[in-house]
Amino acid sequence: MPVLPLMLVALVVGCAHRKPQHDDFSNGQSPALNQSALNQGGSGNPNSGLIVTPENQLIGKVAMVNSAGRFIVINFPLGRMPLIGQHLNLYRRGLKVGEVAITGPQQDDNIVGDLVSGESESGDEARAQ
Repeated sequence: MPVLPLMLVALVVGCAHRKPQHDDFSNGQSPALNQSALNQGGSGNPNSGLIVTPENQLIGKVAMVNSAGRFIVINFPLGRMPLIGQHLNLYRRGLKVGEVAITGPQQDDNIVGDLVSGESESGDEARAQ
């Protein structure tokens, strides 16, 4: 029965190994995430140096253009409407193409504005200055 003592020795030796001192996964995160948090000035906690804020910029979309009357109708998200008299810039594919002054009237999520400068087309983006 020399096989039984050899199996016991193998079992004891196999279970007795020690874990390394520097375990990169000890906090449940990958080393790359820990390194990126440290590079951002954090303390290793990924929530420590990162601040996420929602975008609060007023952005609408031109719904209709009256070129002869030089006014446009702009559609805004519900609950986000510009003030009467407020000036907004008009953008098409990221380039500024004009400026509008909000004059009203307002109906639901649409409001009318007069073109102050430039031009506008349906689909342009209106953003606060």
